[in-house]
Amino acid sequence: MVSTVNVAFRKATLWFAGLAMLFCFGANAGVAFDAPKKSPLTHTEDSLDDVKKAVASGKAVLVDVRELVEWKAGHVKDAVHMPFRAMQEKVDANKVKEEFKDKIVYTYCAVGMRSLKAGQILVKLDLDIRPLKPGYDELVKAGFEKE
Repeated sequence: MVSTVNVAFRKATLWFAGLAMLFCFGANAGVAFDAPKKSPLTHTEDSLDDVKKAVASGKAVLVDVRELVEWKAGHVKDAVHMPFRAMQEKVDANKVKEEFKDKIVYTYCAVGMRSLKAGQILVKLDLDIRPLKPGYDELVKAGFEKE
């Protein structure tokens, strides 16, 4: 039969051992370390001139994530239309990966919010996603040709 003093001693020993591990190794004591997490996606710092050059050279593609009504009212020439709302429901990962393979993907919308949210969806496909903060009107003012 085990005495209550012996049980209390064992619990205290385990508690002190855990405290010692915490002190020596920090809060992750006894826990496998995860790989560093990627920082959250933010708007690109690429200048619009750099974006224009990358698109013109074929190294990048512009993806318009606005709704169809907005797209039909005007869009950047040669942009690909992928509405954000549709992306929220389903993305054909294989098709998107193949279409944008080895390219920088600049997403744009009207004011930068949907471009960032769409980028957060697309970045999961291991693509080089760079959401633009400037919206469609600012791109046109910066000299992007419109259709």
